[in-house]
Amino acid sequence: MFGLSDLVSLVISAFIILPVVSFLRESGYLIVSAIFGVKNPRLTIGSGPRFKIIGIFDIRKYYHMYSWFSFDSLKRDSKFANICIYAAPILINLVLALAINMLLANGFLEDYRTFFERFIFYVFYFVLLDIVPMFTVNGKPNNGMILYEMLRYGKRIDYNNEPFIPATTDVEEEVQEQMEKIDQIIEEEKKE
Repeated sequence: MFGLSDLVSLVISAFIILPVVSFLRESGYLIVSAIFGVKNPRLTIGSGPRFKIIGIFDIRKYYHMYSWFSFDSLKRDSKFANICIYAAPILINLVLALAINMLLANGFLEDYRTFFERFIFYVFYFVLLDIVPMFTVNGKPNNGMILYEMLRYGKRIDYNNEPFIPATTDVEEEVQEQMEKIDQIIEEEKKE
């Protein structure tokens, strides 16, 4: 039976663990792309209208589980660089989950065991959805499919002309268009 303690666990999972795991996943792109000389990186956290930009972080107003990484170009762009970048979200989550699991197995973090076991569960959930090669609902490949194609064929073979990771300047243009539409709707509502 679903009780009050289950509700608290659900809230913690939905509003703390999942957004943190999502942020760490996207940070993997950022960290590895920095090694290859990323230009104009941006880590968007959340969805909806922009709340604030702090350095390379674009913070949105709504639910912060949805995050993504964008950049304009790489100084050292190569097949190896792209393989490393698309493997990074998988590896950062995997290393983190294994490290926390090791700490739990050796008696550390006992006071927060339930929280960290749930954290590990969601990390492995993200890793599984990222590593198994498949196409997502929007028809784009996940990281597993990208890695498979890069390793097997040495290139992208899905015939989709959109980049896997969007350019920051393109994302910024979309945000500005959305903000203009929101401002127009607000002005129209004030007139009524």
